[in-house]
Amino acid sequence: MMRDTIEANLCRVRERIEEACRRVGRPNSDVIIVGVTKTFGPEIVNALVDAGVEHIGENRIQEFIEKKPRVTRPCRWHLVGTLQRNKATKAVGQFELIHSVDRLTLAETLSRLGEERGITTRILLEVNTSGESTKHGFTPDDVAEAAAKVAALPGLSFEGLMTVGPLTGDPAVVRRSFERLRTLRDRIETGLGRSLAHLSMGMSDDFDIAVEEGATMVRLGRVLLGEHRGAPPAGVR
Repeated sequence: MMRDTIEANLCRVRERIEEACRRVGRPNSDVIIVGVTKTFGPEIVNALVDAGVEHIGENRIQEFIEKKPRVTRPCRWHLVGTLQRNKATKAVGQFELIHSVDRLTLAETLSRLGEERGITTRILLEVNTSGESTKHGFTPDDVAEAAAKVAALPGLSFEGLMTVGPLTGDPAVVRRSFERLRTLRDRIETGLGRSLAHLSMGMSDDFDIAVEEGATMVRLGRVLLGEHRGAPPAGVR
């Protein structure tokens, strides 16, 4: 029954993404759905993969470590929640992409660990585009300088930016936040002289707007799986 519900929800999500892409003239194949499964057990991850979601996002390293061995379907794991520097050693080599690198010291630690293990870690830099005190990330004023330093670190593949939209019912405010991330990405690309593949932005309440503003990855929990078991974590909707 849960798989049927997930499949129905996923169908509606894909329709909304397709409609958003049509409105701005971009192919919906550009957008990757990352199903965020924090607080849900491995059986839900399996059901989500069976429904067609290949990319699975987790928020906490410890929950991921406990859950991963019990997931029987092949999937691509993403870390979308805050990563403490002292947990970085457990993250290197475990994820397809780490979305939430929010400070230079963390990037340097991931790079060093990657060099030691012969692993290149794919990362995004998290930017606080809303200015809310509850959000993590580089400030819009600081991220370009940080990006130049991160791009030079040998153990990393720097592939773009991530943000969490503002918690507001005003779509214009949400749109400005996502537009700002896209503008910052474009500016950083010019400075680096190369393209950055990903903008990770948009969650259950605002992914349509994010897609219109250029998101290549949307991080979706509730809209696919229903309410989280327990209180939803910051940054996941």
